Amino acid sequence: MSHEIVSGWQGRFYEDFAPGHLYRGRFGHTVSEADNALFTQLTHNTNPLHFDAEYASRTRWGQILVNSTFTLALVVGMSVPDVSENAVSNLGWEDVKLTHPVFIGDTLYCETEVLEKRPSKSHPEAGIVRVRSRGVNQDGHVVITLIRSVMVYKKDHAPPGHFPEIRS
Repeated sequence: MSHEIVSGWQGRFYEDFAPGHLYRGRFGHTVSEADNALFTQLTHNTNPLHFDAEYASRTRWGQILVNSTFTLALVVGMSVPDVSENAVSNLGWEDVKLTHPVFIGDTLYCETEVLEKRPSKSHPEAGIVRVRSRGVNQDGHVVITLIRSVMVYKKDHAPPGHFPEIRS
C-alpha cells in the first residue's frame, strides 16, 4: 500500500499577509493558578498581588491578579500560528495596553489584524509585517492590546522543515 503524505499547516509566509486581514486564534486558554504562579516565580516578580491570596483579598481586586507580563506572553504566543510561525525574528512590541484585569480562571482568546507589510531592505529573503493583537476574555472584554513587528520569511526562502526518515 502506498501512502500520500499530506502536509499540515505550515504557518503564513510574508506573501500570505495583507493589510486588513483579521485572524482569530483557534484556541482559547484558561489561565490556571499554576500558569500564573510559575510565570511569576520564573520572572522573579515579587509583587504579592500575583501569588499571595490573603494579601490580594485585601486589595481593590479582592483576589489574585494574573501577572500582566504573563498575559502579554500568552496573547503573543497565541498569535504565533497566525503571524510568526515562519518568523526570522520579532522586531519589537509597542503600544502595549492592559485594558481589563485578568484573574485565575479567565479564558483568553487572541485576535490579530494585519496593519501593514513591506519587504525588508536588509534581508531580501524576508519582509516586515506589523500587526495589532487583542486579548479578549470569556466575557468579551479586551484585556490587552499591542502592536508587534515581525520579520517573516518569504515562501521560497524559508528553511525547510525536517521530518526524520522512518526506519523499520
